[in-house]
Amino acid sequence: MGFILRWACAFALLALTFNPTEYNYVQWVRSYGSMNVSIAVLTGLVLLVGYIIYLRATLRSIGAVGMLLVLALVTAALWVLVDLGVLRLDNPSFNVWLALVALSFVLAIGLSWSIVRRMLSGQADVDDVDA
Repeated sequence: MGFILRWACAFALLALTFNPTEYNYVQWVRSYGSMNVSIAVLTGLVLLVGYIIYLRATLRSIGAVGMLLVLALVTAALWVLVDLGVLRLDNPSFNVWLALVALSFVLAIGLSWSIVRRMLSGQADVDDVDA
């Protein structure tokens, strides 16, 4: 259940920032940001804090190479689904949602990896040990 919550939060962070609908931060700033600069800056900073938390945890747990490997695995799985005819990539809006799911999966794996490694190996990370 913990992984699903981490994935849902990562997906929400990405989707709130940008998605193919008109309800996202990027579109809102383009349309109304000049009228509400203080709210646009505050909201942008809140999103930035979320990105820093996810990216820092992901980079510390699996690193940039790990992020690329997880993204490669997700991409290969999507490729298999396209080859089998389960997915079609002719809808640009669907492709954006698919990319958001893939990227949020990478961030969720990165945030969860230390927990998985500790459960599998029984060894705590140096960051996990209380002083």
